Amino acid sequence: MLVIFRRTGWRQYGIEIQRPQFGAVQMNPAPGYDRLMPHDLMHLVVESQLGLTRGIFGQVAAGGHAGTFRAYIGPSKNTRDAARRQRRIDRRGKKLLQRAGPKECLVSERATYICWQEWLARSKSRDDRNLANAMSTQAKQVRSITPRDELGALTEEKLDQICAHLDELSSHWSRLKIGESMTVHWPDLSVQS
Repeated sequence: MLVIFRRTGWRQYGIEIQRPQFGAVQMNPAPGYDRLMPHDLMHLVVESQLGLTRGIFGQVAAGGHAGTFRAYIGPSKNTRDAARRQRRIDRRGKKLLQRAGPKECLVSERATYICWQEWLARSKSRDDRNLANAMSTQAKQVRSITPRDELGALTEEKLDQICAHLDELSSHWSRLKIGESMTVHWPDLSVQS
């Protein structure tokens, strides 16, 4: 699966996901813009590295919509065909959300916040470290409600791997100009130029 993150405007981005088996979906605009990287790009990294198969991107890879993605309608696409595709995506998406989706999405949210704060705390930028410090109380609260098995998955080695991926992808994202995009393969996180 290819996940395309496009800088669509000042402090705006969109996501297009190309799924060979199920057709493309998109979310535009997407929430959680950040100068360092979109929030959903953080989710992509965390879910991939923790092996979450029914988090946001695992659900989309399995043909769903994770409650947020819509069928992609290209410039020459028939709207009737797109509506049919969206109904199929909605049916499949509801099934996936009802199964393990809600649990793994919560795992993804908690882990992403913990990893985001950790990543910023390791930054060379004083501003980023200050932000991490401001987030530390919330991160402690998230850790306090996170089940032990989830926290156990966030070993020092795993945090190192996640932070390394975040560094690499942030480097690509921060160089994009409005209208430009980056493509990330799911689940291996390789970047396509």
